Amino acid sequence: MKKIVTISREYGSGGHTIAKLVSEKLNVPFYDSEIIDMAAKDSGLSPDFIKKNEQNISSSWLYSLLLGASYAAPGTTTISAGINTQAPVLPLADQVFNAQRKVITELAQKGPCVIVGRCSDFILRHSDVVKKEELLNVFIYAPLEDKVKRAIEQKGLNPATAEKEVKLIDKRRANHYNTFTERTWGNRTHYDMLLNSSTLGLEKTAELIVQVVQHS
Repeated sequence: MKKIVTISREYGSGGHTIAKLVSEKLNVPFYDSEIIDMAAKDSGLSPDFIKKNEQNISSSWLYSLLLGASYAAPGTTTISAGINTQAPVLPLADQVFNAQRKVITELAQKGPCVIVGRCSDFILRHSDVVKKEELLNVFIYAPLEDKVKRAIEQKGLNPATAEKEVKLIDKRRANHYNTFTERTWGNRTHYDMLLNSSTLGLEKTAELIVQVVQHS
């Protein structure tokens, strides 16, 4: 039986709702935005900063550009109280990713759960805290028109700009994933299941995932 389910998803595909339904049907913990608070506590960065920038900025170079003096590349000289020090400091992008990676591996060690996004499929596939046969990595997608409709109805996007925003958010998710995993977001070779949520609907898609969890 699979113990850990990770669900990556296109924006507006209903992936968050599906993941929540899976956790309820399996009666296991569900983790999505909670990871932000846990990572913030671990890294010292504010939850608001992580939430706003975890996918908006996907490279160390952009972090350094935006944050200026708050960034110090490894091996650079920093000045504190008039004293020059050689203090290697990870780019903030890497600090955010590492903090979330630590949280995700710790959650997986606690027991069965459902984890949404944040490269959790890659992180756990390449960790030693979960056996391969106990991990189920799922990618949820849907036709663009369905994603746009759901984004307008459920997320309150402006109908005039919704399609553009849905595409932009998916691009940000892809850039983030591709940057930190050096793999391609949504590539079928990286997941155990790829499901079009429009084929069966959210409820039945969740039921299908549960069946796989319980019978594999």
